Amino acid sequence: MTVFKSWRARAALFLAVVGPGFITANVDNDAGGIWTYSVAGAQFGYSLLWVMIPTTIALVVVQEMASRMGAATGKGLSDLIREEFGFRVTFFLMLALVLTNFGNVMAEFAGVASSLQLFHVPKYVSVPLAAAIVWLLVVQGTYSSVEKIFLVASGFYVCYIVAGILAHPDWRAAAFATVTRPQDVGIRNYGYVYMVIGLVGTTIAPWMQFYLQASVVEKGVTMRQYRGSRWDVIVGCFFAAIVAWFIIVACAATLHSVGRTEIRDAADAAQALRPLAGENAYLLFAAGLFNASLFAASILPISTAYAVCEGLGFESGLDKKFHEAPVFYWLYTLIIVVGAGVLLVPRFLSQVVNGIVLPFVLIFMLLLINDRELMGAHVNSRAFNAVAWVTVTVMIALTLAMFVTQL
Repeated sequence: MTVFKSWRARAALFLAVVGPGFITANVDNDAGGIWTYSVAGAQFGYSLLWVMIPTTIALVVVQEMASRMGAATGKGLSDLIREEFGFRVTFFLMLALVLTNFGNVMAEFAGVASSLQLFHVPKYVSVPLAAAIVWLLVVQGTYSSVEKIFLVASGFYVCYIVAGILAHPDWRAAAFATVTRPQDVGIRNYGYVYMVIGLVGTTIAPWMQFYLQASVVEKGVTMRQYRGSRWDVIVGCFFAAIVAWFIIVACAATLHSVGRTEIRDAADAAQALRPLAGENAYLLFAAGLFNASLFAASILPISTAYAVCEGLGFESGLDKKFHEAPVFYWLYTLIIVVGAGVLLVPRFLSQVVNGIVLPFVLIFMLLLINDRELMGAHVNSRAFNAVAWVTVTVMIALTLAMFVTQL
């Protein structure tokens, strides 16, 4: 009976804090991410699946760091960077983040348009309607109501797991490729290096750390409830990685096997799957794309508004009314209007830019989380520091390798 009560108490604690970690990890499987995973499977088959294991480990470590900093300090990441490194550094970091996120938001609305065009809905109807829904959801809602909707949307990613199963992949080959690095491609192959950066950049995007830490703070999670919050992060990261794995596997088993390597966007991947994996896989892929695009089109502008307002000292938060945080809501509105208005942007490029910008964000996070005056007893362990610094070093090395191989 005591054991049952203990488990029930732990479950209650987890349900009380679940949200920020699970939502943040899964929203990164957005339109650009789905396209990136699809292209990886179509062009390289199963040979890039090994990237998912180290990337997932790095994702868990980075997300846990952001969540722990939010719980320990009660402040967002931009707020801490401004306090510790000054306004000038924060301004340029925010500028880079805004420019990167604009590309990502445009890609999300392009994903909404292309997914509904599969069901014969013109983009001149779907995009304005999606933008209005996204805007009203946040402006008229509270943090609690918005979080509940986002959690429901996160569950729809199971569509890609089912689609991957319906593609009837070679499970043995996929499993083997996941735990071994292929020898026939490598650092000298520009396309392969470019794709590795894109995979890491779409799995661990810079905006995620700002959104997660701000969400933990706004939800009111402290170190007393942090054990449940840590599990929220871990479960969310693994679920997001499993979804990504199945997208790569689905496209490797179908598109790569017939030599269909050119994919313009995620909707094109869904169309290509139709004759190869069946009508049900096509419908699941298309429905999942719409959900992912609308989901990300909501959260990316919120993340940007959080980061900029915290960094520049303006009021922010979903529990505040428009007149209480005007800069936050006007910036959110501007990003949606511009993002919905511009649809023709290379989606994969934005994922690679994510990978290039990521090391700079992680360096600031590492300096902050290892500051004992700021974090007290909650500084990083040696293992966490090792994984995080290796991630930074590898991303910088891959970016340099990409430029060198291009030259």
